[in-house]
Amino acid sequence: MKEKLFSSSTLNKISNPDFKEDSVKEIIILPILERLGYKRENIIRSKSLKHPFLKVGSKKRSVKLIPDYVLKVKDNFVCVLEAKAPNQKVINSDNVEQAYSYAFHPEIKSIYFALCNGLEFSLFRTLSTDEPILYFKIEDIDENLEKLIALLSPSSFQNGKSFVYEVRETSVQFDYNNRTLLKEIKVEKQAAKRHFGVHGYFTKQSWNVVAEYIKNYSKSSDLVLDPFGGSGVTAIEALMNGRKAVSVDLNPMAVFLVKSLLAPVKQFELAQAFEEVKNEYIRKEPKTEEEIQKILKKYPGPKKLALPKGSDVDTVDKLFNKKQISQLALLKSLIKKQKNENIRSSLLLMFSGMVTRINLTYHASKTRGGGDCAAFRYYRYRIAPDPKNIDFIKFFDLRYQKVSEAKKEIEYFITDKTILNAQILKGTAADLSFLGNESVDYIYTDPPYGKKIPYLDLSVMWNAWLDLDVTEEDYEKEAIEGGEHHKSKNDYNSLIAQSIMEMYRVLRFDRWLSFVFAHKDPEFWHLIVNTAESCGFEYVGAVSQKNGQTSFKKRQNPFTVLSGQLIINFHKVKNPKTIMKANCGMNITDMITQTIEGIIAKNDGATLEQINDELIIKGLELGFLDLLKKEYSDITPFLLENFDYDKQTKIFSIKENAKFQTHIDVKLRIRYYLISYLRRMESENKAPTFNEIVFRILPLLKNGITPEEQTILNVLEDIGQRVGESNWKLKQDGQLSLGGF
Repeated sequence: MKEKLFSSSTLNKISNPDFKEDSVKEIIILPILERLGYKRENIIRSKSLKHPFLKVGSKKRSVKLIPDYVLKVKDNFVCVLEAKAPNQKVINSDNVEQAYSYAFHPEIKSIYFALCNGLEFSLFRTLSTDEPILYFKIEDIDENLEKLIALLSPSSFQNGKSFVYEVRETSVQFDYNNRTLLKEIKVEKQAAKRHFGVHGYFTKQSWNVVAEYIKNYSKSSDLVLDPFGGSGVTAIEALMNGRKAVSVDLNPMAVFLVKSLLAPVKQFELAQAFEEVKNEYIRKEPKTEEEIQKILKKYPGPKKLALPKGSDVDTVDKLFNKKQISQLALLKSLIKKQKNENIRSSLLLMFSGMVTRINLTYHASKTRGGGDCAAFRYYRYRIAPDPKNIDFIKFFDLRYQKVSEAKKEIEYFITDKTILNAQILKGTAADLSFLGNESVDYIYTDPPYGKKIPYLDLSVMWNAWLDLDVTEEDYEKEAIEGGEHHKSKNDYNSLIAQSIMEMYRVLRFDRWLSFVFAHKDPEFWHLIVNTAESCGFEYVGAVSQKNGQTSFKKRQNPFTVLSGQLIINFHKVKNPKTIMKANCGMNITDMITQTIEGIIAKNDGATLEQINDELIIKGLELGFLDLLKKEYSDITPFLLENFDYDKQTKIFSIKENAKFQTHIDVKLRIRYYLISYLRRMESENKAPTFNEIVFRILPLLKNGITPEEQTILNVLEDIGQRVGESNWKLKQDGQLSLGGF
């Protein structure tokens, strides 16, 4: 395997505020030029060019143009390369025009010009500047290096001819069967404007996690499917990474959000339409009671749809006061007058964001400037105790800013042409009949988790304003438990099973399914794996993955809501291996206790999520998941009865002065008890002697092999440090070694 051009530590430097244009030149651009094969004498830095056109008053002034790099092959200039700071754009900006002016200059006349800001690289043909012929993020340079070499290396140019060789297809074959399971990925939810801040939704996968999975399990031009599409993160990231995308969801609100965001627009046309709507709204804005009533008679408000039981009011219209309805109704009517369909849907996306905030259920945050509407925060329509008056125009301006920034971020990747590679459809994952057998290259999906969120019930406020219809058939097909239609666990299980069978049918052989799930009840996990194996999938492994900040629901309900998730990876192969079942004579309680004690010892205490993930993964891989589901639908009561729980840290631990009940490696047990004891002593400002430590923990270790004092000392030296000649304290967190056992 070839060494990567840039290490992770180098890429991490780019996010440092001190990483400016000079750093881009030295740390990023020069290594690229060296890899391309340019020697120092072929790289002309800061070449001065005379501006041939400029006059100031009646006198000609000598104005110098200075490109950062001009690349030379023999006696010809072949490319101008401009370095920019990381906060500067390298496509769709004045920077492109500046670089073009250098490349087109009579003293240069290069075939190409390029820009690099440390984060991105774009390459243009000088005679065709509409779109770059190559664009990639620097973190993906290794995947694009062969194309870049084919276009820009000195050997790609022929002397005396005005053309270059076409880009060669990479000769490295993508091996679908030899894919490595990804480890947990650091979440970067707020880093992508195309997802963060555009519009709220009940759940959202972290875009960078989804993107890494797409890149790991598929190649460029492959078809990526998400049959539980939700807010469209999978589809959008597939398109952003050069794949085709199919996103399916029963919720018309979800389909609307994704289609509206993806709709290609020209920025100046969107800005012009926004200003037209905004200015007309300002002229007609209802302020007096008489004006409000006039608007209410002239323009329709939301449909008076029934709200779910448990709501504070019974119909959608009662979620708003009369002024709010009049404001929203007027704005919607003005947007509807726009003739360009993509502009209109983009403005309606802003309008839908207004609905999220301009209502009586919006709960302002006490600790920060934002807040949430009740449907997103509490999963029910709860009227705020102190509804806030929102500056309507100010918030409309903010909605425009967020949507415009999102569209700018995707406009190079998602155009009038590439949008044809996307299908955003209203439908059910249990019926993918519009897709042929073995037609999909990769599936990444995040289905509903039982009765956690009744999506159709909770979307009614937006659907009522956007005129989106939900039928009885839609409710029947929704894969949830509970809700207004009182769907049973069997209903949910049946729809999930049908969905998995459909995923198997449409997926090509040797391809992958990544199934995201989070639930405390082992029965659901058993259903997923059992159905997948029955279809012919081979279970390959599950990965614990955080999904951003702890939700409000998790903070309110620490024992009933999980904050993380598992990503289960299945491979569709001709001869799948199945998971062997555990011997039914095994004591399931002992297996559970050993698993819990193991994760507690390994991490010096464990959260509910860590314990749940470990139980599910061990249950899958050791074959006792079916036994687990029969005995423990919820592990929380067992945990609270048999282990200590710290409400502040949310950590479970071995009960004080208690022994491990199952066989755990002796060094791991020693390490756990040493850390627990030294932490307790530290809180009392004490530093015990070695003899005191041995006297304290040795009785707790006498189940199985009793260790020698030297073994205890060896572990103590790893996790502790001496205080004076004979006393000990715990090392600081930064010094503490977590590995080794």
